Amino acid sequence: MNHFLSQSSTPSFVVNATTFPISRIGTFADLLNLLFPLLKIGAVLLALLAGLYAAFLWITSSGNPEQLKKAQGIFGLIVVGLIIVFGSFIVVRVITTIFNIKSI
Repeated sequence: MNHFLSQSSTPSFVVNATTFPISRIGTFADLLNLLFPLLKIGAVLLALLAGLYAAFLWITSSGNPEQLKKAQGIFGLIVVGLIIVFGSFIVVRVITTIFNIKSI
């Protein structure tokens, strides 16, 4: 008899959350749980870079009103963008609390 056929049929590699991390994403809610923190970090980093650019414009404007207005506009857009990002996060949390959704 062939030695290969006499071995047990149990697989030596089992797919679970520790051996295959992508298997943790079983539902759309699990995917959102993974993406929301990454999007918030990305939004904050983008706001930081835009803030540095606006600060550079402000400092190097040398009294040029057009450049000052551009820098102030960028600062305003940063604030609006961060309010939208964190406001949407709060809205999602409130909705999940109201409807008692545990996954998100």
